[in-house]
Amino acid sequence: MKEQEFDAIIIGTGQAGPSLAAQLAASGLKTAIVEKGKFGGTCVNTGCTPTKTLVASARVAHLAKKAADFGVQINGFIQVDMKKVKKRKDQLVRQSNEGLEQWLKNTENLSVFEGMARFTSPKTVEVNQVGLTADKIFINVGGSAFIPKGFENVDYLTNESMMEVDFVPEHLVIVGGSYIGLEFGQMYRRFGSKVTIVEKADRLLSREDPDVSEEILRILELEGIQVRLNAECLKGSKDGNGILVEVDCKTGDRQVKGSHLLIATGRKPNTTDLGLETTGIFIDERGFIEVDDQLRTNIDGVWALGDVNGRGAFTHTAYNDFEIVAANLMDNDPRKVSDRILAYALYTDPPLARIGMSETQAMSSEKNVLMATRSMKRIARAKEKGETHGFIKILVDADSELILGATIVGIGGDEIIHSLLDIMYARKSYRTIQRAVHIHPTVSELIPTTLGDLKPIVTNSR
Repeated sequence: MKEQEFDAIIIGTGQAGPSLAAQLAASGLKTAIVEKGKFGGTCVNTGCTPTKTLVASARVAHLAKKAADFGVQINGFIQVDMKKVKKRKDQLVRQSNEGLEQWLKNTENLSVFEGMARFTSPKTVEVNQVGLTADKIFINVGGSAFIPKGFENVDYLTNESMMEVDFVPEHLVIVGGSYIGLEFGQMYRRFGSKVTIVEKADRLLSREDPDVSEEILRILELEGIQVRLNAECLKGSKDGNGILVEVDCKTGDRQVKGSHLLIATGRKPNTTDLGLETTGIFIDERGFIEVDDQLRTNIDGVWALGDVNGRGAFTHTAYNDFEIVAANLMDNDPRKVSDRILAYALYTDPPLARIGMSETQAMSSEKNVLMATRSMKRIARAKEKGETHGFIKILVDADSELILGATIVGIGGDEIIHSLLDIMYARKSYRTIQRAVHIHPTVSELIPTTLGDLKPIVTNSR
């Protein structure tokens, strides 16, 4: 086997890898980056970029159907051309991954290898029968769909294969009532599919507060989506030209029949075929690579970034992994994973945005917690736009006056919540934003007003 020596090797071109590779190369390190598939990883190819493009198309279809509510008459039948929807999505994806590929291949001091990388020793990976060695190796291989037992004998779609769908399924059955399943469920309902979401837990989004789960359920059911909760003994089978999902629910039919099946039951790390057994790198029982607060594995000179390390499951946390590693390696800046505040969004319409603690977590803490809430029905800008689903909820530590967390379900929530997140990073009192003068009319202007309604909540520890 031929061998090539480098100063640094990055495995994977997801969100953390390319920027790190470019910075390492610019610093004078002879660098290699390896990609086994499409450049850009999950976000660009099967995650953020394509799904949010589809969400945008679905929203246009939804608004067109509601046009009469705003006094706008559309003559004729509103129809979704999924081939054109997919074409638009594909164009945006192609711009991103081809642009990234060309950037990497034209970066000085950076060698690009296309193929599967597999460790043969702690400091050597084999790609296309070529051994690449380096003192510094960065694993950025991401994750993929987790498929539970019981679906071995039925055709199913995942978040990846859904990207190739260029038609409107007659009846899409989705197994999994969490973030991926709910986005696709609402999206395809708006495209015209009958949609049934099947969830094993007793509520959707079981990691969120109960009031969040209830509001999202209400929004989806108002759009005609059927939701089956408490689904046990899940398994799938063929049913003529369609599929049959056995749910064994406590109420309702024991089976759900559909034309197509999407499994959205979570993600798993792509560590199975990486050859980690030759390295001594520790992985946990779920297959995630174990790292410390600066993303170092137990093997000196090997780091793990992005979804594969189990320290974050989002594009923004993967990019922050790059920032942490680069800061420590090149800037003598001791940044840590524990410095960052939990922040994410669910891109239903309206979106759900979360930062910091939930109400449930706050009630289990030893803090003296204040909470304020406001319904979107009380916000003029939301009413003017006809978008009154949802609410704002903010949690504050009464003793320090620091914001502990916030949840926004509502129009623009994924953008609005950053005004609170930035105050949290600045470690400033909530009064800083309460006294700010916001633009009228906006949804954001009600953040200071909401903070004026803070009241104590009883925690389990008090």
